[in-house]
Amino acid sequence: MGSTEGKIVQSCISEALSDFYHQHNDYSTRVVLHSRDSKGEHLHALSSALHLLENTKVEAIIGAQTRVEANLLANLGEAAKVPIMSLSEPRPPLPLNDDRNAFSVGIAQDETSQVMGINAIIEVYKWKDVILLYDNTEYGNDMIPTLTSSFQQKNVYIAHKSCVAISSTNEQIFEELQTLMKLKTKVFVVHISHLLVPQLFSNVNKLGMMSEGYTWILTSASMNFLHFMDYNVIESMQGVIGLKSYIPPSTRLQNLTSKVRNKLYLEDPNMKVSELSADKIWVYDATWALAEAIERASIQNSTRSKHGVVLLREILQRRFTGLSGEIQFPKGKLISGTLEIVNVIGKEARRVGFWFFEEKTDKAQSHMLKNGRNLLLSNHLKTIRWPGGSKRQLSSEIKLRIGVPVRVGFKELVRVEHDLQTNRTNVTGFSIDVFKTAISALPYKVHYEFFPFENEHGVMAGTYSDLVYQVYLQKYDAVVGDITITSNRSQYVDFTMPYTDLGVGILVPNRKDNMWIFLKPLSAYLWITSACFFVLTGFIVWLIERPVNQEFQGTTSQQIGTILWFSFSTLAFAHREKILSNLAKFVVIIWMFVVLILTSSYTATLASMMTVKQIRMDSIGNYIGYQSGSLGVTVNLNFKEIKPYHSVEEYADALSKGSKHGGVSAIIDELPYINIFLAKYSSDYSLIKTKSTTNGFAFVFPKGSKLVHDLSTQIRHMREEGKLLDLEETWFPRKTSFMPDDNTISSPSNTLGLYNFLGLFLVSGVSSAVALFLFVIFSRSFRNLIKGQLQLVGGRLQRLRMFLPL
Repeated sequence: MGSTEGKIVQSCISEALSDFYHQHNDYSTRVVLHSRDSKGEHLHALSSALHLLENTKVEAIIGAQTRVEANLLANLGEAAKVPIMSLSEPRPPLPLNDDRNAFSVGIAQDETSQVMGINAIIEVYKWKDVILLYDNTEYGNDMIPTLTSSFQQKNVYIAHKSCVAISSTNEQIFEELQTLMKLKTKVFVVHISHLLVPQLFSNVNKLGMMSEGYTWILTSASMNFLHFMDYNVIESMQGVIGLKSYIPPSTRLQNLTSKVRNKLYLEDPNMKVSELSADKIWVYDATWALAEAIERASIQNSTRSKHGVVLLREILQRRFTGLSGEIQFPKGKLISGTLEIVNVIGKEARRVGFWFFEEKTDKAQSHMLKNGRNLLLSNHLKTIRWPGGSKRQLSSEIKLRIGVPVRVGFKELVRVEHDLQTNRTNVTGFSIDVFKTAISALPYKVHYEFFPFENEHGVMAGTYSDLVYQVYLQKYDAVVGDITITSNRSQYVDFTMPYTDLGVGILVPNRKDNMWIFLKPLSAYLWITSACFFVLTGFIVWLIERPVNQEFQGTTSQQIGTILWFSFSTLAFAHREKILSNLAKFVVIIWMFVVLILTSSYTATLASMMTVKQIRMDSIGNYIGYQSGSLGVTVNLNFKEIKPYHSVEEYADALSKGSKHGGVSAIIDELPYINIFLAKYSSDYSLIKTKSTTNGFAFVFPKGSKLVHDLSTQIRHMREEGKLLDLEETWFPRKTSFMPDDNTISSPSNTLGLYNFLGLFLVSGVSSAVALFLFVIFSRSFRNLIKGQLQLVGGRLQRLRMFLPL
């Protein structure tokens, strides 16, 4: 109460009660004011309020100038079921505890309307990036999340957030402003206490930050108290624009101001009050609302325990026209829908427009930003005098210095050409066209200039990572080219979404025609083993069938022919001989199974070999080529024998030579480079494998740049509309489809060896041996045949001995 602010507030409350009962002298109730001095201490305010509740038995409390006091008294009011009308809004409760501040009624303007008003100004002038400057008070800190969220919804990039302590010295503020001065953003949104304004703008002027090109937007936290500031302070703020709570002029307002001024003059002749700020008018109106609610609550004859609830309901339901305009407190917050937009010119803040806010009371507080209607239009604003005295509307255009790589090969992506006659540098290519198409589709103007990243010899001045790092060092505002997204680079820059295919692929020469290719699927040992088993199986079947089957009998040449014919005809399941013995049938069934597996494997391997050449990447002697500067691609795939190359022509030369003649067996590179290569050499080379180990090409911007989101959106639209594909066809037209249908890496097709089918041959051999063994033991005809053959041989030997000399 010893401060000027406190004396004015107390006078407004007293005058409100006096004026209210002068107009309503027939009311049965009278509000008696019991004042207590908080002395600027939060705990003292809490103690005073507790004393009023316990000893004086007050039915409502008006006060709580700070956010801390509002929080403390809100908890106290909830416990005592007594309405607390706060000059400062308490911290919003957690979602799971929505009723914590149920008895708190904010009589100051809700910050949401102010946040939307700032957004409206920024939207009118199409500013896309701002610097946020605020103090470290609770009021300053609590509004920043709401302001930040609203900027994000409007795609406004916050280039920097600067928090200034309320106790900062001139030196500290000067140093902070020097840091902000180095940034390219020149639009400042300032939310600080009016007590900090003189120091801030004194240093702003010292640094020349009130010159043309700068914009300063102040919230009502400062602008509502402009009339209390010295002329020198106002002079330092020339060109500042801001929001100010609007109080419509009226005779009642003039009378109130005169009464308060005279009352305070009698107490202290040195205390001058030129006008009442908006928060004092809100206190006056809130006191009227309280007096009216108490009268209506008393009519209901409620008990004391329920009187606080009834009184609170009456306050929240009140809707009347006060000195500040239409007054209502839905959800415990003052809804005041009009803000002045003012421009500091000369000795005063001249009004240049209004911002109107309407909010439906049946919507939750969290939806206020969506329900508010923006009624501010650029043609409704009067001419604004900007810092430096300019009346010209600030340009909303963005200017970018863009770094581009200087390539040796693959210039279809980025081509840098220097015209010595005109002394101009022309930058073209697929990446450049994608960037130009995307940037031209943005709803705002962006000027850009390309700067090749080269040294005095006209070659690349470092690696691609060095080029990207220049954005972090603020040498470039962006980088455009064949820049691969990597996790390491993403630590200090932001990437747009990729505009090319993801991953790497492997290039190989197409296999030349070979008249003996049909022999390649099987190894020599497998061919020989298969042939032996064909003959062996035929022999065993003949041996079992001959005694009982006439088709396996005949002359020796006929029986040999039958054995060979029967064996090899099983390849096509075309044998015509009828088998009678169950043992022979058993042997044939097993052998048919072996033949089925063998022929299927042969067919699949031959088809793979005739379709595309497959190589074994880990075999000794096969060299792999890669693009110089992209060693990480090959390292990720664990290749050791590698050779670097720079251009499409070098790729083709190395692949045509092969590993045995100083070249390579395959090239591994990112898919965009491979597509460029195949556009020129599609008939002789093929893409045989792909793997998603890289993230594609993208554009580079500083961390947090709004252009990342906007350009990513445009790249997405270009992809959906087929524009990216059209640009690819323009720069590297594809004659055929090189990309596999899926992105899986297929295993290389090797010649099938004996070991692969050793199990099958083992099964066939064992089954034949078992059948032969059973045949020998149980077949009488076979025994007779053997006995007859032995007798025949014995007789011939006997005759032979008769002719030999003794």
